[in-house]
Amino acid sequence: MATGAPAAEASTVARRNPVSQSPIRLYAVPVVLFTLGLFFQLVVLPSSFTTSHYEVLGLVESASVDEVVSGYEKLSSKWSAGLDIPTAANFIKIRYAFELLTNPLLKRDYDIFGVDEQLHIIETVKKQYDGKQFAQVPIPLLNVSFSDSMEKAEGKLTSEDFFSSVGKNETWLIQAYSAGSHRCANFSKAWKRISSLLDGVANTGIVELGEVEFASFLAERRSTGQPFFRHGLPALVAFSPNCRSSRCYTRYDGDLSVDAIVDWIATSILGLPRILYYSRETLVQNFIAKSGQHKNKIIFFSKTGERAAPSLRQTAKDYSAYAAFAFVLWKEEESSMWWNMLEVESAPAIVVLKDPGVKPMVYHGSFHRSWFANIMEENKHQDLPQLRSITSMELGCDAMGHSRAGNSTLAWYCVVVAGRPSFQLNIMRETLRSVRKILMNDTEPDFAHENALQFPLSAANALKESRLTFAWLDGETQSKYCFFYLYLENSYETCGPRRHGDPIDVPKLFIVRYRRNSTENSLKPTKKVKSIWNRFEDEDVNLASQLVARYNGSDNLYEVIKWISQIIDDGDNRNLPYFDEDDTMVRRHYAAAMQAEPADARQILSTDSDSE
Repeated sequence: MATGAPAAEASTVARRNPVSQSPIRLYAVPVVLFTLGLFFQLVVLPSSFTTSHYEVLGLVESASVDEVVSGYEKLSSKWSAGLDIPTAANFIKIRYAFELLTNPLLKRDYDIFGVDEQLHIIETVKKQYDGKQFAQVPIPLLNVSFSDSMEKAEGKLTSEDFFSSVGKNETWLIQAYSAGSHRCANFSKAWKRISSLLDGVANTGIVELGEVEFASFLAERRSTGQPFFRHGLPALVAFSPNCRSSRCYTRYDGDLSVDAIVDWIATSILGLPRILYYSRETLVQNFIAKSGQHKNKIIFFSKTGERAAPSLRQTAKDYSAYAAFAFVLWKEEESSMWWNMLEVESAPAIVVLKDPGVKPMVYHGSFHRSWFANIMEENKHQDLPQLRSITSMELGCDAMGHSRAGNSTLAWYCVVVAGRPSFQLNIMRETLRSVRKILMNDTEPDFAHENALQFPLSAANALKESRLTFAWLDGETQSKYCFFYLYLENSYETCGPRRHGDPIDVPKLFIVRYRRNSTENSLKPTKKVKSIWNRFEDEDVNLASQLVARYNGSDNLYEVIKWISQIIDDGDNRNLPYFDEDDTMVRRHYAAAMQAEPADARQILSTDSDSE
């Protein structure tokens, strides 16, 4: 026991003292790490870099064409003398390097941008002639018969063109290409098609790699600083409006098909909405029923099933507040159904669905942008337009605006039917459409009818003078607007969401009279302008007073026309003073008018005139 204790203590001391350990164990870990690092630098790292074509020929990088020819001839003379006979694989590499570096276009693209799009030929020929003599390998290996298919193409850009054209309020798609690239030559037809499809929504241009500075600007950079195109040529770069720097442009890295590129520009760069395809089973349920009561439905019938062109998508975006859009693939076996349903004879065709019960409008012909834009401008409103914030000014139904007849008009009118979407509302909308047709003489009045013997002309004249507008309100989705005009105890029958236990929906008809005072500007007190912000302080005010009368009569067309004419007669012939929006008199007139029965509305207007 006594002799064992000193030995154990000595062993413990040895473990604690590194100097006493074996030198091999002490330096084993550093030696292993050093060996692995050396192996990585000498073997792994070099193998990750491909041998350049210059190295294959034993030349320095960027050697001249003459030096390339001289280097190849030296190797060839050795082979002729029976020295250093290469294998077929080595010969293929040497010959490929010689052919590429002696072609000016290929050498330029390789030296500056690292472009080497025929490199796959080496492996292909090596597999074909593996184990054979090098003399059996057919030469030349490269196809250098280039035809610059873009030579006569429009839209060629130089650096000067770029700074004078790109970076303004337009979108640009620029293609970097090489006259020595077969891929670019094969892409030329697709590019023409792309340029045609983008016409009117984006500009297109092309840059040949000979414009080195410009092409380098479009390329990415390696760690060595060399510009390169990650996905080869052709390379596509998009510039959004007001963009002309590498910080804001976008490179395309997808498939080089026309559809993929055009959709990328339209969706990702221009932000245009896609127009989806629907089948006969889903068109009504998923499109017509879900696209909103306030929008017209535009249906394209296509024979090809192609995606909507950007020009159509741009027009669809411009009119998205007024209409919803859908595509249907035309099938001959379904033609009879589409004829019975929408009166479509063949494709291509465009169908415009407006108000419920209104006959569809069908246009047959190709989808050209200008033609389609004209169709949309003519049909952006429903047959009976909806009174909305974006349409109120255009319809002349806004106290902050003017009549459709012009800024000098003093009195004008809007007849509105309000209600929750329902069968009853559709009937009232049809009633107003019929009233308007009668007043426009599209439908002659039935003079045999007892009410037609005293057919009033005031409403007809006001409509033809553009002082009378007909519209409708969605009482559910536009509840605030609806309650504003129909603030009555039973307004919940018309406005707001349906409540449990409510009776059937009750649409209501009312008329709004707008009136301006021709001397209103002269009556305003003159204020001293303190700053530029005070200058416009009084501009956001109502230009016209509003009086509202509600109709409680029958749905007889002539009774409605008679009521409208009575309101217009009184509104035109009795001069009422102009009041500001906050004036208590306006609130009194407004509240009284909203509570008025059809016959009472005349009395209210008369009272206003008498009080003057």
